[in-house]
Amino acid sequence: MDILHFLFGIFGNATGLFLFLSPTITFRRIIKSRSTEQFSGVPYVMTLLNCLLSTWYGLPFVSPHNILVSVINGAGSAIESVYVMIFLIFASKKEKVRVMGLLFLVLTIFSVVVLVSLFALHGNARKLFSGFAASIFSIIMYASPLSVMRLVIKTKSVEFMPFFLSLFVFLCGTSWFIYGLLGRDPFLFVSRN
Repeated sequence: MDILHFLFGIFGNATGLFLFLSPTITFRRIIKSRSTEQFSGVPYVMTLLNCLLSTWYGLPFVSPHNILVSVINGAGSAIESVYVMIFLIFASKKEKVRVMGLLFLVLTIFSVVVLVSLFALHGNARKLFSGFAASIFSIIMYASPLSVMRLVIKTKSVEFMPFFLSLFVFLCGTSWFIYGLLGRDPFLFVSRN
């Protein structure tokens, strides 16, 4: 059972990496056109929050036996940070203000979770608090691509909802769901499905 758990963790890391790298096509387009066009920055900022909280949750002193969660989400935090910076460089003034406000909120939420769990909680209470925070914002992250659904319906085009992003969200969510089930970690299997 431990080997299967580990293998699904490795598969989750691989699909997670593809998930985090899938928007590179979009960002090449943004850089080339020097405009974010009608792309939304919300999914990237929310993914950054999810990665930060999941990295924290997977650390051994928060949640033992989940270091693979920290590894891929640490990489995801770095990748998403680059996307957010590129988005901010090429966004319109109005969108830039919106995304910067959301980014400030994200960094505030992450800081509060870290500080509370580090200084006010210990042992299982730390794991529960961090797990709930990571789960709540993981669900929000998985729902954030829906922010472009209005645009998809309005334009009758899926151009602004990349296929590979949707595919890897599904594959990554499925692999972490199984990893969580095998490891009996409800914070991983509930929020990743």
